[in-house]
Amino acid sequence: MSLVSQAVHDGGRLVIGIIPGALTPRELTCETVGEVKVVADMHQRKAEMARHSDAFIALPGRYGTLEELFEVITWTELGIHDKPVGLLNVDGYYNLLLSLIDKVAEEGFVSPNARQIIVSAPISTKLIEKLEEYVPFHEGFSRP
Repeated sequence: MSLVSQAVHDGGRLVIGIIPGALTPRELTCETVGEVKVVADMHQRKAEMARHSDAFIALPGRYGTLEELFEVITWTELGIHDKPVGLLNVDGYYNLLLSLIDKVAEEGFVSPNARQIIVSAPISTKLIEKLEEYVPFHEGFSRP
């Protein structure tokens, strides 16, 4: 993520890194850009990220990326936030996941409207356009 945060910083945007204290020795091994907030645990990290974010974008990643992705999708479905959720589908990385999600919707486990929570594009400029055009999903849940 250091390359991403550096590019964002170089583009003149605010960078806030949020990391659990236990991971700082392993993860903060080089010079950082922007602000770094150290929090108690992963739960607090996700809550802080949600509070500071205007949207969520998942790049190709590991289990943690998928776990955080599904949590923010669920929060949208439950009405906890109205922020767009995007997948940067580089070289079709997320094609199988998107097919699975389509199958979940096809089988009726999520509504067709809820399927629209996730937007994707193969390049960042197109994904940003889609995120800017995103209309929040609301169906049967009210925000707390």
